[in-house]
Amino acid sequence: MPENATPPAAPTAAPRRRRADAQRNVTALLDAAKTVFDTSGVDAPAKEITDLAGLGVGTLYRHFPQRSDLVKAVVQSNIDACAAAGPRLSAAHEPDAALVKWLQRYTELLGTKRGLASALHSGDPAYEALPDYFRQTLTPTLTALLDTAAADGAIRDDISAGDLLSAIAHLCLPVRGEGAEYNRRMVGVLIDGLRNGPQQRQQQQS
Repeated sequence: MPENATPPAAPTAAPRRRRADAQRNVTALLDAAKTVFDTSGVDAPAKEITDLAGLGVGTLYRHFPQRSDLVKAVVQSNIDACAAAGPRLSAAHEPDAALVKWLQRYTELLGTKRGLASALHSGDPAYEALPDYFRQTLTPTLTALLDTAAADGAIRDDISAGDLLSAIAHLCLPVRGEGAEYNRRMVGVLIDGLRNGPQQRQQQQS
């Protein structure tokens, strides 16, 4: 090689492939953890998760050293999926239907998974940032849905996304002897109220 020649660049395909493989492993672990947490609780053996994901226990601990890391990642993944559903629903449905379907999806997100709620309220510092992540991720999605539905005259225009997120969260707090169907019914009553504000009553009377 000539003295001043530039040495050939190092190949980059292998590192990119490793990153892609790592991301696939993380996705598989999160999907498996969601299923296992729902059926066996957040304290289920790690091997139950890795067997379902088709990976080794070492891979799980490499990506999620503590159980709280995995629980946090599962919650964030669920929040992200709920937020991402907003634009898809808006593209596929009329404003009123898109809003209702998203609120139903949000209600499902709030549904108590086996042991998940108690873990999140355990006081573990690993979960301290989740409430802010929850609001910052979901508020823009719901704001867009509300604005579109209000502009279409389908709902009242004096309710903010923050108000609605909080109201539904309170409606979905555990009630002794009641389950997911109770939550859906109560949220349905709230949705009826959104559709019957002063503006909508005036339109019905005119």
